[in-house]
Amino acid sequence: MLPLGTEIPVFSLPDAVSGAVVESSILAGKPAVVFFICNHCPFVKHIRAGIADFGRYCRERGAAMVAISSNDAIAYPADAPPAMAVEAAEAGYVFPYLYDESQAVARAFDAACTPDLYIFDKYGKLAYRGQFDGARPGNEVPVTGRDARAAVDALLAGNLPSSDQIPSIGCNIKWKG
Repeated sequence: MLPLGTEIPVFSLPDAVSGAVVESSILAGKPAVVFFICNHCPFVKHIRAGIADFGRYCRERGAAMVAISSNDAIAYPADAPPAMAVEAAEAGYVFPYLYDESQAVARAFDAACTPDLYIFDKYGKLAYRGQFDGARPGNEVPVTGRDARAAVDALLAGNLPSSDQIPSIGCNIKWKG
């Protein structure tokens, strides 16, 4: 896992919805969420509505958020940019949904699975990396985004999130070759 305190990796990726290139600099100066997701993963599908709600939650509070898909779109065409644009619209995502074709950004974050969540403080230092909440397909735990919301709320209040952070669980990122 990426160590707490690590500076946010610099990136420049295309937004599958708008086609615009989004730079990591848009995350500077405020708490910022980077969420590695994809369209086909059952773990992501399970929390899909919660991710959309969390995006609105962040926007309303002045925290930045982007989602990134780094899966091999040749082997997994459901995760290709055209499908990402459809997914963003259908799910109601209010944040950029970026495509990491080279997978270099996922490697820079040490991302391993979808969903994989990173939350940075206003100085661009990693303050939280872990699960969205305790919900998993089939475990009957409601999708609330509790862990992610607590981390954002702590940062907005000028505090650090709890250091008791549970790693994300999900589908492995689908690496090329």
